[in-house]
Amino acid sequence: MRALYLLSVWLHILAVTVWLGGMVFLTLVLVPLTRQPEYREMATPLISWTGRRFRWIGWICLGLILLTGVFNLASRGVGWEVLGNVQFWRGPFGHALGIKLFLVLVILVLSIAHDFFIGPRATALGKEKSPADPEVERVRRQASWIGRLNLVLALIIIALGVVLVRGAPW
Repeated sequence: MRALYLLSVWLHILAVTVWLGGMVFLTLVLVPLTRQPEYREMATPLISWTGRRFRWIGWICLGLILLTGVFNLASRGVGWEVLGNVQFWRGPFGHALGIKLFLVLVILVLSIAHDFFIGPRATALGKEKSPADPEVERVRRQASWIGRLNLVLALIIIALGVVLVRGAPW
């Protein structure tokens, strides 16, 4: 059973690394590149292609993160009966887990909005209209800010994961 738990933790960390690494690359490398004057004409198709390519990888990673997260909790003795106990949520572990789970839910909602609604809309508008069009710019900015917010929330979730495994510093 310990080997299965270690495999689950490894898959959890690997999935987080791939998902987070993709977001960091998009946020810190690709998007700033497309803002350079010599790449502006390629911005919409390049970001669209990269987003579609990364989307399925990101959702596989998110699925793995959720599955291994549930398994990891169960392996540490946190099952459904524990989660239903009000006292559990009042302690430091339960408090950190509650915040972490809430942020995971926020990331899932934001990712759905970004990947299936706002991102495709930004791409479609970018093909129909000029990149300087106010509507194109507004939707592109929305998609960009959702991506950045997801990145920040993911970093907070990682910190909470450390707290769950190593204990709260307070």
